[in-house]
Amino acid sequence: MSVGSDDRTMRKSLIQVFGFLFSTLGWLFVSCTLAMNYWRVIFVGGKGGSWMIKSSWYWSNLWRDCVTDTSSVTNCRDYDVLWAVTPYVQGVRGLLMVGMSLGFVAAVLCFIGMDCTYIGGSGKTKDKILFSGAAFHFVGGVSALAAYCLYTNRVASSAFSPVVDRSIIRYGIGTPIFLGLAGSFFIILGSVLYGVTVIPTRILSAFAASAAEAPPSYGQRTAGKSLYTTPYYALSQRSSSSHVSSISHVTAEKISARDTFV
Repeated sequence: MSVGSDDRTMRKSLIQVFGFLFSTLGWLFVSCTLAMNYWRVIFVGGKGGSWMIKSSWYWSNLWRDCVTDTSSVTNCRDYDVLWAVTPYVQGVRGLLMVGMSLGFVAAVLCFIGMDCTYIGGSGKTKDKILFSGAAFHFVGGVSALAAYCLYTNRVASSAFSPVVDRSIIRYGIGTPIFLGLAGSFFIILGSVLYGVTVIPTRILSAFAASAAEAPPSYGQRTAGKSLYTTPYYALSQRSSSSHVSSISHVTAEKISARDTFV
């Protein structure tokens, strides 16, 4: 194996390692947000009122609504059964669960398809497995990103809508949303890094196969025809030159006879 191919193999393995790190870190962020509090939060009070409780934090996550006062006492109300939960919360849960399931399958496929592992078969087979894992990572990352965007849109529309009653609590976005958005972008970036190491090789191999199966070009056909037309052209040239020489020979004989007569 040449030095250039060794360098390409090293770069390919390095990019795949970075893709593995980014995607793993992204799914770690996403999984942490499922157990975190303060998906939406608002601070109320702090400007007087009772001498015992002057302020409170109202916050929610995917599983409960809670309130915490300045004495660190937290009261929570867990969400009801699945079919009684707000529809957008069900949608966020479903998108995250689908994304994490795809991410688990993608992590296994990418681990098998990476060049630095000694399982998965030949190079072409490992490239196919890695490409499938990258596709699963990408779809899972987009699913997680859609979940956080759905939750953010719901909170923002309730907070800034002028038709919502002013007595309803207008929440703000909490820390888990930003952590989940960053994790989703890391997952998508990892899938792109995986794909970069596989797609160029597949494109080059497909281009080489199409070039091998392509019909001969116009120049090649012209050159092939010239192989057959050249002898005919030479033969016609020789025949025409012999005809001219015979005419000149007869003319010379007639002239010589005339001159002799004279």
